[in-house]
Amino acid sequence: MSKVRVRFAPSPTGPLHLGGVRTALYDYLFAKNQGGDFVLRIEDTDTARYVEGAEDYIMEALQWCGIVPDESPKHGGKYGPYRQSERRGIYDRHLKEILKTDYAYLAFDTPEELDEIRKEFELSGEVFAYNYLTRTRLKNSLTLSPQEVQQLIDDKVPYVVRFKMPVDRVLNLEDIIRGKFSVNTNTLDDKVLVKNDGMPTYHFANIIDDHEMEISHVIRGEEWLPSLGLHYLLYEAMGWQRPQFAHLSLILKPEGKGKLSKRDGDKFGFPVFPLNFKDPETGHVSKGYREDGYLPEAFINMVALLGWSPANDREILSLEEMVAEFDLNKVHKAGARFNKEKAEWFNHEYLKLKSDEQILHLLQQVRDLDLEGQSDEKLLKVISLMKERATFVKDIYNEGRFFFEKPAVYDEKAVKKAWNDAAVENMSALANHLESMSAFDPDSIRAAVHEFAEQRGLGMGMVMMPLRLALVGELKGPDVPDILNILGKEESLSRIRNAVDNI
Repeated sequence: MSKVRVRFAPSPTGPLHLGGVRTALYDYLFAKNQGGDFVLRIEDTDTARYVEGAEDYIMEALQWCGIVPDESPKHGGKYGPYRQSERRGIYDRHLKEILKTDYAYLAFDTPEELDEIRKEFELSGEVFAYNYLTRTRLKNSLTLSPQEVQQLIDDKVPYVVRFKMPVDRVLNLEDIIRGKFSVNTNTLDDKVLVKNDGMPTYHFANIIDDHEMEISHVIRGEEWLPSLGLHYLLYEAMGWQRPQFAHLSLILKPEGKGKLSKRDGDKFGFPVFPLNFKDPETGHVSKGYREDGYLPEAFINMVALLGWSPANDREILSLEEMVAEFDLNKVHKAGARFNKEKAEWFNHEYLKLKSDEQILHLLQQVRDLDLEGQSDEKLLKVISLMKERATFVKDIYNEGRFFFEKPAVYDEKAVKKAWNDAAVENMSALANHLESMSAFDPDSIRAAVHEFAEQRGLGMGMVMMPLRLALVGELKGPDVPDILNILGKEESLSRIRNAVDNI
């Protein structure tokens, strides 16, 4: 295989997890770094766990993240179909081939019979496995005569196809991230390759598809590492060249112990899925990064660094810069701990990099914000002042709500700190002083307030604190002259006099 070809092969059994996004991203970065192809294949052979809408969700999530496949059910390609449910004929053809070898056999044991055997083992303090030790006493084509096997088939007795694990072989395995290691086949069981409904299991369909699609590198989660020995032997059984394998470590809980789960997101208040997902059965909505206000480029940058370190410990990288730098040999073996604060930091940094006009466009797309009647000119001024303080686009409005709404109440602690009889007199006089101004730009306002303070022999704190309280309702926000300028003279004077009359 001369050209690098990688695949991301999710199952449509629910929303795409953060770990799945990272796998897809590393697939994409590696393929593009090597001038290769990134393939999206939908592994939908698990019909029992299939979730309506999950496939569309996966595609939409990857699109939002900027991880665009070269080939997929949507984009097409010469190696299709790209859904396993549409590749049955291909699997049937290869099933016939492996059954001609000594690597596979038919097993007619019913689930009830296998349950009985498991109970026998448990009574003896043992764990049952369908393997080289037990297969010789079970109901399969290794113990039955060819005539008995044919009769069972003719009688339409359900059966599965199992892999016949070699006895006492040492397999020397290799992983790009984890290096070389060995496994004895006696520790492996005879996995089912084809279920009794004729559909292949993950193991069999997976290696057939990877071979047929000329996949050169398989990048997947470490939960598949125990299956590597079986997959090596399946390639051997079929007489095919193996791809190279790389198994990614887990994304860990914030406290560092165990795999990050949806429950952790619910517990600590962050999403574990890229987009909102509504369960079609329960109606429950799981939170997504997009709907929580994360920028896709910030989200992807955060995900990329959960297990990979670019040169010079850089943290802010565009997708193009990640492609240029990505190296599977620099992916960490140890699990990466998720950090909510770090995720928010990335979003803050990317928000700062956007122009005011770009943020205005994003702000106007946020639902549930009442921007009706607000001019673009005013919004751009607010954005310019507030974006350095904001983590999310919506924060610009929520933290700067005072630009759009008069204070309905005044913070009690702020009132105790900044408001007294002297403040009432000073603010009343300041309103008259500001009213006489012809220009109302920040520099003119700043000069006028300083002049007022000097004339009355006041420290700036004695003027600015009650003034801020009158304008904002709290002792927060950007520079007061900037607030006055954006509010305009008429609104500013109205707020100052309202505070004088009502606090």
